Amino acid sequence: MKLWQKDKTNKKEVETFTIGRDPEFDLLLAHHDVTGSLAHAIMLESIGLLTKEELGILKKGLKEIREEIREGKFVIETGIEDVHSQVEFLLTKRYGDVGKKLHSGRSRNDQVLVDLKLFYREAIRAVLEDVQKLFELLMDLAARHEKDLMPGYTHTQLAMPSSFGLWFSSQAEALIEDLQLWKAAYSIVNLNPLGSAAGYGSSFPLDRTLTTELLGFFDLHYNVINAQNSRGKTEKMLSFAMAGTAGTLNKLAADMILFMNQHFGFVSFPDELTTGSSIMPHKKNPDVFELVRAKSNQIQSSPQQIIMQLSNMTTGYHRDLQLLKETIFPDFEKIKDCLQITHLMLENIQVRQNILKDPFYAYIFSVEEVNKLVLNGMPFRDAYKKIGMDIEEGHFHPETELSHSHEGSIGNLCLPQINDKMKAIMGDFGFEKSMEAEARLWEL
Repeated sequence: MKLWQKDKTNKKEVETFTIGRDPEFDLLLAHHDVTGSLAHAIMLESIGLLTKEELGILKKGLKEIREEIREGKFVIETGIEDVHSQVEFLLTKRYGDVGKKLHSGRSRNDQVLVDLKLFYREAIRAVLEDVQKLFELLMDLAARHEKDLMPGYTHTQLAMPSSFGLWFSSQAEALIEDLQLWKAAYSIVNLNPLGSAAGYGSSFPLDRTLTTELLGFFDLHYNVINAQNSRGKTEKMLSFAMAGTAGTLNKLAADMILFMNQHFGFVSFPDELTTGSSIMPHKKNPDVFELVRAKSNQIQSSPQQIIMQLSNMTTGYHRDLQLLKETIFPDFEKIKDCLQITHLMLENIQVRQNILKDPFYAYIFSVEEVNKLVLNGMPFRDAYKKIGMDIEEGHFHPETELSHSHEGSIGNLCLPQINDKMKAIMGDFGFEKSMEAEARLWEL
């Protein structure tokens, strides 16, 4: 039985095709569905559409279902279309007609939007916890290996001296910059669509400000059409945020694969974190980083997939939007998996010492020698030409002591400033407000 069903049923083939993978994703939304329903019920009582006694019954029923969800006992029964229907049917079965009143002033359109917004809000918080853990590890590694020099490359050719401290902190600061995309996505996620109904509002005197406060949203989508049109836009913004972090992880993984190669040998990992070959006993393969590279590329392809799915879609709800879950939900899992496994690998990284003492890397100090001549009064272009001729004639014997002092260089990593940037942007999200609001809601 479906909420919208009258006297005819769909053909089985149509039902199977239209439902698709929604039941598996709906189970992930179940907790958020009862949370949104509780806020809606409180609001309905405040405007006289429920009595105090009816609200008390619905609170009791929703808390029971919430506990079943927490215990893993909640299921979407055969013949029930979605999580919203399952919750309503359970309330009606257990407590009678009061269960049928809960949908007043709602459509499944704004109901699923609220569920998704609450799910995304929690999912963003969980991803950013992993981002912060990886950031802190990278900063710790940067401080620990601040003096350990390594080659820097341009065009994949030896270029100038770098350091592991510089490399680790570059990845850390990149993660902060990716958070700007998460912040933009979160600003749209954290708006309340409840009360927009099917996208054109309701003749009931709904108090949308009240549900916004109860659910801990920063604000609401004021225009009811825009609230509905936010579905798709929200997922597009999320896909760009995930792609940003995935891009940082992709570069990190690609570098690690190169640095582990025997021709480089800059870093190594314990045997239990690498894989072997079925015929070559010497192999220690970087399978983890190769899969991080592949998964991060999959995530980076998602914005284009979502953009194409949303193309040519007119104002209002369309069933096409259901398929967005098949991209976004797995991407949340992928990005978390990549962050966590990268953290595990880097916790166990072994950095090779004194790499640049090898004469093979002598030319990497050419710019240092040019700069010394300039500091002693020689014009830069003349100094450049002199060192170039020394290299060509085999007379280049550089000193390998470095003196870099400007902000962000080998000798001045600005780690405190980078830490401050992370603290500032994480504070801007205000996760505590929404978490506290949800906790208060369930205590009412």
